[in-house]
Amino acid sequence: MTRLDDEGTDGADGPGDRPSGQDGEQAEVLVVGAGPAGSATALHLARAGVDVVLLEKSTFPRDKVCGDGLTPRGVQQLVRMGIDINAPGWTRNRGMRWVSGGRQVDIDWPRLGSHPDFGLTRSRHDFDDILASHARAAGARLHTGVKVTAPSTDRAGRITGVSALAGPEKRPVHYRAPLVVAADGASARTALMLGLERDPRRHIATAARRYYRSEVRSHDPYLELWADLLCSRTGRDLPGYGWVFPMGDGRVNIGLGAMPHRSHGPVELRATMDRWLTRLPEQWGVTEENATSPLRSAALPMGFNRHPQYHRGLLLVGDSAGMVSPWSGEGIGQAMEAGEVAAETIALALARPAGAGREHALRQYPAEIHRRWGRYYRLGNLTGDLILGRYGYRPILHPRVMASPPLVRTLARLLTHVADEPARDTIDAVLHTLLRAVPRSLPRGRRTTPRA
Repeated sequence: MTRLDDEGTDGADGPGDRPSGQDGEQAEVLVVGAGPAGSATALHLARAGVDVVLLEKSTFPRDKVCGDGLTPRGVQQLVRMGIDINAPGWTRNRGMRWVSGGRQVDIDWPRLGSHPDFGLTRSRHDFDDILASHARAAGARLHTGVKVTAPSTDRAGRITGVSALAGPEKRPVHYRAPLVVAADGASARTALMLGLERDPRRHIATAARRYYRSEVRSHDPYLELWADLLCSRTGRDLPGYGWVFPMGDGRVNIGLGAMPHRSHGPVELRATMDRWLTRLPEQWGVTEENATSPLRSAALPMGFNRHPQYHRGLLLVGDSAGMVSPWSGEGIGQAMEAGEVAAETIALALARPAGAGREHALRQYPAEIHRRWGRYYRLGNLTGDLILGRYGYRPILHPRVMASPPLVRTLARLLTHVADEPARDTIDAVLHTLLRAVPRSLPRGRRTTPRA
């Protein structure tokens, strides 16, 4: 989840982080936003030998509203990026703990050939800084304190760069490149300025989180999810879940997410969370006196709510394309994975001469994204419309399901999208069969149409 954008100053701490001149710079690719999506894209581009400039309007370190949890799919991306996940500050977890209807069950992450068998937590306060530093070390030219204000286009409407305001004095600069990657988070300013509107059929979830001191829970080996929370205003089941994530440093990250259907009405996150906290055991120490941060909230664009993901030289990655999972609200792993796909697509496209061949190669980016996630997200969007957005997770975590280890393990791998390909066990086979039953084609109806 990438939120809470703070203005900052331009940094010049290393060879890839230089002040911007009046005329800006020219590169093969510009990446707007140095969150997980943008840093992953820039890192993989730089490793492929592409000249890339990474622009970030804040300075590091900086906070973001997030659960701070990574499933094995997200951990896999960190490993592929070369992040040292054994360094201080990373906290491993064995799996998830589900709490619902007076029952709780622990589910260990599966041991699969394609994914690690553990998850991680790390505060977003320095998580993004680590990723951006690795992108810079790989050769990306990182500029912080640079706020992109508008894309530049040629007469045909194809993007040619971006205009920005740099540094505390907000001096105008212009960066030029034939390709731009929009990784500027839920605001999706770059995409919006090129006419790529949000799909109103897709959910916009909301999340709120707060840190508390809790030595009792800080080193718990499981990410805890509560599925039986009630909305403070209506008393109905929360169309989402609450989380308690151990940070390993004496703190826990406690929050809740809601993705209400249009018929459900708004959810008052603060009051709903206050109501839930009274249920937590007293020995956890989750009290106002032990809070170490204010309650902060943010929007979560879900289920591919902005498309196409490629248009006239602009690629959308992460939250700017609405890549947050409609099943779980997870977005960091998806952002990093999409960044790698975008970088590989761009590197292969740039190996071709400018023209129709290069354009054809660039159009493989949305095709690959939909090959990986299309059916999974389509099924998740349908499940959200019919069940999760109306009744929450309680119907799915029925007592009979909670009492069945095979059903629990299957459901856990479905919600977190962790499975081997090809299938290596019965659960993999079941999930693959389920997803193959989902149509491949895009759903009919109103589509987001970019303006020329």
